[in-house]
Amino acid sequence: MENIKLIVNFLGQLLPAINITLIVSITSIILGSLLGLLLAAARLSQSVILRGLATVYVSVIRATPSIIMIFVVYYGMPLLFNSWFDTNIDGWNRMYFVIIALTLLFSAPVSEIMRSAYESISKGQMEAGLLVGMSPFQTFYRIILPQAFVVALPNFANSVVNLLKEGALTFTIGVVDMVAKAQMIVANNSGGYAWQTYCALASIYWVISLAIDKGVSLVEKSYQAKRKTIAV
Repeated sequence: MENIKLIVNFLGQLLPAINITLIVSITSIILGSLLGLLLAAARLSQSVILRGLATVYVSVIRATPSIIMIFVVYYGMPLLFNSWFDTNIDGWNRMYFVIIALTLLFSAPVSEIMRSAYESISKGQMEAGLLVGMSPFQTFYRIILPQAFVVALPNFANSVVNLLKEGALTFTIGVVDMVAKAQMIVANNSGGYAWQTYCALASIYWVISLAIDKGVSLVEKSYQAKRKTIAV
């Protein structure tokens, strides 16, 4: 019972730092999704150059561990900006570097998810849409995209959860998120109550993951309900 009280107490100390975790994660998800969409379009294009560049990018990013990507962006971008643009960005908020790193990491799996979801839809549906007088964009937006979205949704949710866990590495460059706050609590207690502190931290990530899974489930049910209504 004493351990439960301590975990609840540490939850109260960790939750104020959740805003940093959520800002980093949500921003990276949005930007990574947009970049992933562009990469998927490049891999599906007729251009050999675009396909080749996108393929190499995805291969490199997927092979790079999260912590290495964070360090590469954190230490590499200032050098790049100094040499190419003669601009000093050492004063940037460190959270920006984490967002850029996670955006790059998230874009690679998202591009594969979107590409495979698009390719899973029968090409005959595009042809059918064009035959009934729809434009290519209307056919894609009204017929192909909704189906591809549902196919991609479960894997997309898994990638979001993975990004959330990768975001726990933001403390490595000094961003005070929930993980950094947990380390500070343990340090302030001279290494004591570490088990209870990290149990509290794990429970927060667990609840967020459950919320993501529940949101995906609701979206899928809503889509299925709409399809039944249209069919009727």
